[in-house]
Amino acid sequence: MRTALLQSSGRPGSVVENLKVLDAAAGRAAAAGAGLLVAPEMFLTGYAIGDDIGRLAEPADGDSADAIADLAGRHGLAIAYGYPERDGETVFNSAQLISAEGIRLANYRKTHLFGCFEREHFTPGEQPVVQAELGSLRIGLMICYDVEFPENVRAHALAGTDLLVVPTAQMHPFQFVAESMIPVRAFENQMYVAYVNRVGQEGEFDFVGLSALAGPDGVARARAGRGEELVFADADPAFLAASREANPYLKDRRPGLYGSLV
Repeated sequence: MRTALLQSSGRPGSVVENLKVLDAAAGRAAAAGAGLLVAPEMFLTGYAIGDDIGRLAEPADGDSADAIADLAGRHGLAIAYGYPERDGETVFNSAQLISAEGIRLANYRKTHLFGCFEREHFTPGEQPVVQAELGSLRIGLMICYDVEFPENVRAHALAGTDLLVVPTAQMHPFQFVAESMIPVRAFENQMYVAYVNRVGQEGEFDFVGLSALAGPDGVARARAGRGEELVFADADPAFLAASREANPYLKDRRPGLYGSLV
């Protein structure tokens, strides 16, 4: 599946403008043959927007989800995006996957919140593995800091995730996560990982870009720079199957030895 990674911070504080940015990117991605477009963490509203997070938060089936379903259908590709999700009085840092037919396939709530800013504004999710079938691939959803916990990604591997989609807001000085950790996560778990970052200065945060789609061989198929960019790479089920056969980490595990981990 040709996958488009939208490295952008959009227009923080403006849902209307961010929907326009997403619409334009979806058009470019579809024209390039992509079947999936991935936008960063909190793309719908912006990340460093303080108390506006609560004001702009929407239900998973809210107006913005309907708007994204419409543009996914118009452009004929699936879209994964980050947004603040409101569920009653509770707000989650969430990511949603919508199909090319405009159907909501999966919604994930970030389980590991990073730093005082996120803990002030969000409640952590409790479901670590959220998946959906998209074409011939099983897609898993995760957000930013979640991928830095190896147990999280291994849980996806054991559940059969083929392409792990990770909207992120990775900031300086943690760029080594994008550069080094993501390819390793893909290799040790024998999956593709699409890590899609924000970029530039936003409030107190300096987002580093460096979005990547890493393959099960530990090689980045696409790597963005430090600016606004739309990059493409393929997640190939045949290559994934061959790589899993050649690198049988999951078969060679000895779970009986790992009890002390939990």
